[in-house]
Order: sequence, then structure tokens, then C-alpha cells
Amino acid sequence: MRVELKHIHKRFGAVHANNDVSLLVEAGTIHGLLGENGAGKSTLVKMLTGFYSRDSGEILLDGKRVDVRTPIDGVRSGVGMLHQDPLDFSALTVLENFQARSRFTPSSGTSAQDLAKLAQQFNFKLDPNELVGNLTVGERQQLELLRLLSLGVRTLILDEPTTGISASQKTQLFNAMRTLASQGKSVIFVSHKLEDVEEVCNHATVMRRGQVMGNVPVKKGDPYLSGQLVDLMFGRELALPNKPATAQPEVGLHLKKVLLKGDNLSVAINDLQIQRGEVIGLAGLEGSGQRPFILACAGVEAPIAGQIYINNKDLTHQPYKQYLDNGVCYVPADRLREGLVAGLSIQDHMAIRNPAPGMFLDQNAMNAKAKSAIAHFNIRGTPNSKVERLSGGNQQRTQIALMPATLNLLLMEHPTRGLDIESVLWIWKQLIERCQQGTTILFASADLDEIMEYSDRVIVFSGGNASAPIPASHLSASKLGEMIGGKF
Repeated sequence: MRVELKHIHKRFGAVHANNDVSLLVEAGTIHGLLGENGAGKSTLVKMLTGFYSRDSGEILLDGKRVDVRTPIDGVRSGVGMLHQDPLDFSALTVLENFQARSRFTPSSGTSAQDLAKLAQQFNFKLDPNELVGNLTVGERQQLELLRLLSLGVRTLILDEPTTGISASQKTQLFNAMRTLASQGKSVIFVSHKLEDVEEVCNHATVMRRGQVMGNVPVKKGDPYLSGQLVDLMFGRELALPNKPATAQPEVGLHLKKVLLKGDNLSVAINDLQIQRGEVIGLAGLEGSGQRPFILACAGVEAPIAGQIYINNKDLTHQPYKQYLDNGVCYVPADRLREGLVAGLSIQDHMAIRNPAPGMFLDQNAMNAKAKSAIAHFNIRGTPNSKVERLSGGNQQRTQIALMPATLNLLLMEHPTRGLDIESVLWIWKQLIERCQQGTTILFASADLDEIMEYSDRVIVFSGGNASAPIPASHLSASKLGEMIGGKF
């Protein structure tokens, strides 16, 4: 299906999120949509799918003007979106989720056959009786893709789909995208990963600050393409941060004979010592044990057995407040559900983080703190901006702005998930400065390049088994991948 957007405008208060944006996606192509966080690309595709209403401009599908005001309008027009966090019901089975929004009759037999037929087309292996809550992110994406196709979608929008999935699942996804394009469908691939765009796209449109900066044909192997795209995205070259040696002799985190319980597995760690100022990468497929480990070290979930020491102080089974008082900070991957409070502004979050003495808030003081944080952390918003209206990168910058000035231990889940290159580099610059001040950092990431580049040592998790810390200099991407697969 041919998709054309003409002169689209969208404002959120004083923010001109889309400023005279035009985009053409030909049928049978995979079209990359690139841009830094806050560039306006998510706003644009959400208007195409009906999650937002445009202020002005036209949407044409196969040359016919359509008025897409709701997600139902979008699906009825043949447009569907695969969100970064798939829309599903974790307590229901794969088949029940497929039926929930299928155009087919809710007969379990018929829907099971249709599900199997669609899955076979893309070589997806999904157990119809498995609970969706037990699936990986990649499998949930596959289910959502099949569900959208069952609704007759002819234009599919994928929002950062390669974040948090395995290499084999990414290969399956790219093959599915190519199959859809060969069938005459159009695919809009929203991403910040240049290598993914180069691998799978035919064309790329780059946005910056709400406007289209350029349209580029994508030729695999073009040595100049990455530089051209980066220049369009940021208007300059990006300087890579230098990761100096930051580990200090003192032990910042010590686990003794710890036993952790996850949803479907247990993790045992006999003796683990991490130095102050050290960066430890936690590698492994989602659900392999990294999250129980992080939650225990953060004081959110107590271990079944063993002791946890922060700077030689035993905090085992102490309340979460004790961990906070001892300089421990946890930054979750799910920014809006666990890290920030939807419906509250940046200023509101500053007030929560810095409670005033007495019964009343000093609005002027909180406004000043919010303005200072916005300027220092380069957050694209105002003190009154609701956090759910911020882009993913600006939500992450807000989370970092809320961290205490001095920390002993920082625990982060996917600190750069879904972020553009500039935001990734900016965040790691802040984290490296923390390490130089003696903060120990443990971070989980599905990005093996990030693990290899920024870690001093790496702990690999596979099926509840945790390796001893391995110097990153002793690892290669292939060796790390083998260990994630269970070959310790």
C-alpha cells in the first residue's frame, strides 16, 4: 500500500512536534524513519495510526485521502503499528491474544488454524497454549505481527523493533519484513540503529526537531551512508566518550552465598566482589536472571539466602529505604511504569525528589530546580511538561536528573534502550563521570556492543546460571553470544 503524508503539523502546547512534515512510502518497500529522540518521528507515525490527531495536513493511502482519528480508523484503513513494547495481555495464552483483536470468528479451532497458517508463512514457532507472560520480547513481537496481519493490515509500522530481541529473532523479523514487502505491503521501520537501517531498508527519511531533513536511498555496503545519515540527524559529527580506568581498590558490592528467586528460575551466586568505580555489564537473554539480581542488589526484592554488603555494610533484608540512605539507586527499564509517574510534570517529579520541609511546597523553588535540571541534562521540555509526553530519550534524561548527586551503587536496566546515538553517548558520559567519583555501576543490556564497549567486567546469565565476572578485554562478541546461549 502506498502511503503519503502531506504538510503534517502537530503541536503539544508550545512544542511544534511536527512542522510541515511530508513523507512518501511506496508499496512494496521498507522505509526507514530515523531521527534523534524528540525529533518527531513517533508523533508522526502515531498520527498515521490514529493514536494522535493531526492539527493540519493530509494522509493519503493508495492515493485516496483518509481521515484517521482513532486506532480503529487506522486498522480499518489498513495501517497497523508494532509498538516497542507489544500490546498484549500477559495473563492470556498466545491463541487468546490472537483472538482478542482478530477479524476471524472467535472459534478456537478456526483461529488456531489461522494462527498456525500465518506463523508458518514467517517460520515463527509459537505455542498457542503458552501464556504470553512467559514469552520473550521477540516472541511477543511475532504474535503482535501475526495479529495485525489477521486484521488485514497492509502498511506495518515497527517502532524500535530490534531492541531487546536476540540475533536469531532479529534475523526472523527482517526476513518477515522482506516477505511483507515482496507481497506489496509497505513497512515503516522506526529505528535509531544505523546498521539495522542499512541492513533491511530501501529508503530512509531523517527527521530533526520536528522537520524532515532529507530522504536517502539505502544501498547495502555504501561506505558513505552512515556518515550521511548521522549528519542529517545531528548536523555534526559525534565524539565518542572515552572509557578510562575507573575501578578503585575498595569493594563497593559484595554478595556472599546469595540465592535469588525469579518468576521461573533461581539464581545462585556464591561469592561476588565488585570494586568501587567499576562498571559491570550483565549480559543474557531476557528472563535469564539479570532482573532478580538487580532487584536484590537494589533492595527491592530480598534474597532467599545469603548476605549483601554495600561498602562493607550488611544490608541484607533491610528495607528499601536503608538502601537509598546508603547511596543505592535503581533505574528501571520501564520508565513510565516504574521510574516516573505518568500524569505528573517534570516539576512535580523534582518536588517528590526534593521534598520541602513543612507542609507546603515552594512552587517557585521547584520551578527553579526543574529549569536547572532541564538546562543541565538537556531535557527537551518545560517544567510543566507531563513526563508521558516526553520522548524516550528525554524520559531517560529526566530519570538521570532525579538521581542523587552522590551514589555508591547504581543499578540500571537497559539504560540506553530505544535511544538515539547522541543520547546514548550523552548518558554514558554522565555514567563515566559517576564512576570517576567512586560509583559502582551494574547495567543489564541486550546490546552486546554496549556491553563490550563500556564494561570493565561482564557477568553472563543463562537460564538462571551466572558466570564469574569476566574482563571485557577477554571477550569477543561471538564468545559472549555463545555464553549467553549456555556455553560457559
